[in-house]
Amino acid sequence: MTHSGRFSPENPEQRVTLSLQSPLMGCTPKNPMRLRTAEKQTIKYKPKKQVSMATKSSIHIKPCNIASSEAHNRRTAEYMRHIGESRTYVVPELSTDNEQWINPDFGSPDLRMHYDNIRQMVKEKTGRAMQEKERERKGKNGKIVKIAGCSPIREGVLLVRSDTTLADVRKFGEECQRRWGITPLQIFLHKDEGHWLNGQPEAEDRESFKVGDRWFKPNYHAHIVFDWMNHETGKSRKLNDDDMMQMQTLASDILLMERGQSKAVTGKEHLERNDFIIEKQKAELQRMDAAKRHKEEQINLAEQELKQVKSEIRTDKLKKTATTAATAITSGVASLFGSGKLKELERANEKLQDEVSKRNTNIEKLQSQVQQMSETAYTQIHNLREMHRQELDMKEKELSRLARIIDKAFRWFPMFREMLRMEKFCAMLGFSKEMTESLIVKKEALKCSGKIYSEQHRRNFDIKDDILRVENDPDDESRLNLTINRKPIADWFREQWHRLRYGARVPQQEERKSRGFKL
Repeated sequence: MTHSGRFSPENPEQRVTLSLQSPLMGCTPKNPMRLRTAEKQTIKYKPKKQVSMATKSSIHIKPCNIASSEAHNRRTAEYMRHIGESRTYVVPELSTDNEQWINPDFGSPDLRMHYDNIRQMVKEKTGRAMQEKERERKGKNGKIVKIAGCSPIREGVLLVRSDTTLADVRKFGEECQRRWGITPLQIFLHKDEGHWLNGQPEAEDRESFKVGDRWFKPNYHAHIVFDWMNHETGKSRKLNDDDMMQMQTLASDILLMERGQSKAVTGKEHLERNDFIIEKQKAELQRMDAAKRHKEEQINLAEQELKQVKSEIRTDKLKKTATTAATAITSGVASLFGSGKLKELERANEKLQDEVSKRNTNIEKLQSQVQQMSETAYTQIHNLREMHRQELDMKEKELSRLARIIDKAFRWFPMFREMLRMEKFCAMLGFSKEMTESLIVKKEALKCSGKIYSEQHRRNFDIKDDILRVENDPDDESRLNLTINRKPIADWFREQWHRLRYGARVPQQEERKSRGFKL
């Protein structure tokens, strides 16, 4: 595509594919991809060896928070920059082991755009706008009942083992699609999360390992982003408690893990990531307290032994006094009867004195060791508690700061979220930073010529001296829309399609000659 304004393309050979309708409407993925490097890789499922199923499986599904989910799952530069400052629960050195898969039939990897396509699909199928917000309704008994808004995109967090592969999780996602019709859009396998241990791991801990000079307890898991909609009816899929229990069992069977107990049995609620880390740190602090009590018991035993030794010393002193008196008596007698017996008693006395001296030395050493053990235990416990308190303070300050920044940005700039979404959309189209700035920030119109490819109609459409603008959506002033000659791009494609369909037909060979437009 050529541009008659100030835009100078950075890559003239770049081509862009644009889709305005969710390609997942009723479709089943045909060619899954594995995205660990920039190259596409084909995964072949291989039978897994039978292993011990000591690790329990678990999956928790909730509505997907598109903004925070993509930043966390994709490990964006901004997200990793904040994590790098605190290293709270993500170890960047282990992020190279992470893997991800994007559904190839999911035309745009941007979840916000897919969400918008679902909103448009629901309106076309049902004739009503999608109910996104929570609402209240008065029941027959007069009570107010809260009805949750529609959650067309949901995210599941699946616990896995250290040797679980991306193919295993994809197999689970495909089986979920076959049974319940929920389509996996994205899969992210995370092996760089967990929490730091304050000290050495327990003897039965086989998962923790050292990173630098600290011990790290990994939390291996996968994120699966589902399209929860029925694209035939425009309504969301309905899964009951029995379906969710079957999904838990399915996860344990495919991943060869022990099935976790239902919360109906355990009474435990699912913990979010940050709460889970805090609970782990509390458990670690309890373990430290137990270690402190054990050391105090050792100190008490040592003190008891010291008292016993002192008692023995007193007994030895009494024996020594008696021996001295006996020696004096014997010396008096020996002067009369000879010195043979006297020398024998003197040798025995010297031997006893040597033993007492050695015992005194051992007592002093034992007292020094007890004092050193007590001081070391106190110092370690104090340091660990201080480290734990500092880490919690840093985490709370960071969360508070991020919450204030996000809240301030959305209050000060109501269109900030929409401008970010449109910036991503322009970047996917191949627009340069200058062209994107002209469209979004400066609100300039760009005259362009060339060809633009529609994924929905699977063909190229000609653009000649057409005007591209970013304008407010007439139906919703809080949203932005890309227009061609003042028409929303979806309507423009539909008009071009009808013109070709009922007018002159273009040969199929010419249609497939080029897919994209040059910038």
